[in-house]
Amino acid sequence: MVLFGFFSLVMVLVYWINRAVILFDRLIASGQSAGTFLELTALTLPNVIRLVLPFSAYAAVIFTANRLSSESELVVVQATGYSPWRLARPVLVFGGIVALLLAVLVHVLVPAATRELSDRQAQIAQNVTARLLTEGEFIHPVAGLTFYVREITPDGELRDIFLSDSRAAGARTNYSSRTALLIPGERGPKLVMLDGMAQTLDTRDQRLAVTTFSDFSYDIGALMPADFTGSLGIDGLPTPVLLNPPDTLLKELRRPRHRLIEAAHERIAQSTMVVATSVLGFACLLLGGFSRFGLWRQILFAVVAFLALKSIENALIDVALRQEGAWPAVYGATLVAAALTALVLWAAGRPDLFRAPLSRLRREAAP
Repeated sequence: MVLFGFFSLVMVLVYWINRAVILFDRLIASGQSAGTFLELTALTLPNVIRLVLPFSAYAAVIFTANRLSSESELVVVQATGYSPWRLARPVLVFGGIVALLLAVLVHVLVPAATRELSDRQAQIAQNVTARLLTEGEFIHPVAGLTFYVREITPDGELRDIFLSDSRAAGARTNYSSRTALLIPGERGPKLVMLDGMAQTLDTRDQRLAVTTFSDFSYDIGALMPADFTGSLGIDGLPTPVLLNPPDTLLKELRRPRHRLIEAAHERIAQSTMVVATSVLGFACLLLGGFSRFGLWRQILFAVVAFLALKSIENALIDVALRQEGAWPAVYGATLVAAALTALVLWAAGRPDLFRAPLSRLRREAAP
C-alpha cells in the first residue's frame, strides 16, 4: 500500500502538471484569475487519479514481489510449503482495496467533479464571450468570421451590429442590425439581432440575396474557445442514470441508449479489471523460481501481459460501442485476465515445467 501510494502520487503529479500547464495557458489567455485556475485543476484531479490507479497498482505489485524475491523472503515462504495460490491471497486483498477506491472514483467523485467543472466552464464561456465583444473594434474569433459592435450600453444592449460569416464554401453572409442582445442558451450564448438585414452573396455567380428581419437569432458558439463550452457529457452522469437512461436524456445528448449502458458497465469493469491484473502481476513473478540474475524475464513478461490485456480491453470496448446489446463485451478483458492469472499460478506451482526443458537442452548441447 505504501508503494501504491508512492507510485500513484508520482504518476498523478506528472499527468496533472502536464494537463495543468495547458489549462494555465488557456485560462491566462482568456483573462481568468489564479483562483479559477486552481479550482479547475482541482476538479480535474479525480479523473486523473482514476486513469493512473490501475498502472500504479500494477507497478506496486511487481516492485513488491521483485523485492521479496531479491531479498530471499519469497523463497523462505515458499520453502515452508505455501503454494502460489496461498501467496497470492494478500495481493487479492490489495486488489480489492484498489478496486474499492476506483469504484468510489468512477461512480461518485468523477461524475460530481465533471458536473461542477461543466458548470464552471459554462460561466467562463459567458465571461470570455462578453470580453470578445469589444466596442468599436473589428474582431476575428475564427477564420472566416468578423464581428463589430459600435456600443455596448450598461444594460447589456449591443448597438449597431455587423457580423460577416464566410465560413461556408461559395457564399458569404453579412448581418447588420440596429440593436442586439446576448442571451444564454443550452449550448452556449446566442446573439439576438433586432431590426436588421441579412445579405447573402453567392461568390460563384455573384448573385446577392437580401433579407430583412425584425428579430434573428445567431449562435455565437464560434466566438468562444472550444475548451470552455461547458457541455455536460456522459462522464458527468450518475451510473444508475446511465443504466436506465430516460428518453429525454437521450434526445439531449444525441447518443443511442446502448452507448450510455456501455459507459455504465465500463465503469464497473474498471474495478473488476484492477483486481485481476494485480494478482496477474504477482503471479508472473512467481514463474521459474529463484535466480541470482534477477527476475527481469518475469518482469518483462508481466509488462507485456499487462499491455496485451489493455489492448484487448480497448478492442472489446470498441465492439460494445459499435453494436447494440454488446455491453457484456466490456467484461471480456477481466475474464481473460482472470483466466491468464489462473494459468500462471498453476504453472508457478510446477517449476519442473521450466526446468525439464532447460535440462534437456543442456544435455543435448553437451559434447
